[in-house]
Amino acid sequence: MPVRELISAAEIERAVTDLGKRVSLDYADQPLTVLGVLSGSIMLVADLMRRVTVPHKLGLVQASSYRGTATSPGELSLHLEGLPDLTDRDILLVDDILDTGRTLAALMESLRQRQPRSIRSAVLLWKKERSQVDLTPDYHCFDIPDEFVVGYGLDYNDEYRHLPFIGVLEN
Repeated sequence: MPVRELISAAEIERAVTDLGKRVSLDYADQPLTVLGVLSGSIMLVADLMRRVTVPHKLGLVQASSYRGTATSPGELSLHLEGLPDLTDRDILLVDDILDTGRTLAALMESLRQRQPRSIRSAVLLWKKERSQVDLTPDYHCFDIPDEFVVGYGLDYNDEYRHLPFIGVLEN
């Protein structure tokens, strides 16, 4: 399938560098844990961690509502096993995209039960018009239209994650 570029690799690099600076300022001298939402956020988490200048731990959670060739969300599945101790730590929950908001809202609610000091969210992309929950990410890099996007970690049927840019699949 052809892919139309929506956000270039250079634009993503600038935005992630800026995000790293903001996170570093906001979490100076705080016990930060970066939690990446698998699998889509993996590229963002790796790039962001290299730009955050304050010491931080890493954890990964698995959450999915899109499976296979689906382009609209289905039932949400969360897997929080293997997380580091989050008690009294500041959590930055990093995801690739805020679409309906259901995934991020459910994750934040589950993480609150682990008694962190604070929880903030960071997303690369935000589809504001698709929100189904009252949730605003604490950090986001780009507002995007209601189109199915791939690249920079986002996939369609587990493909296209490798693209260095954000693109729209064209039929």
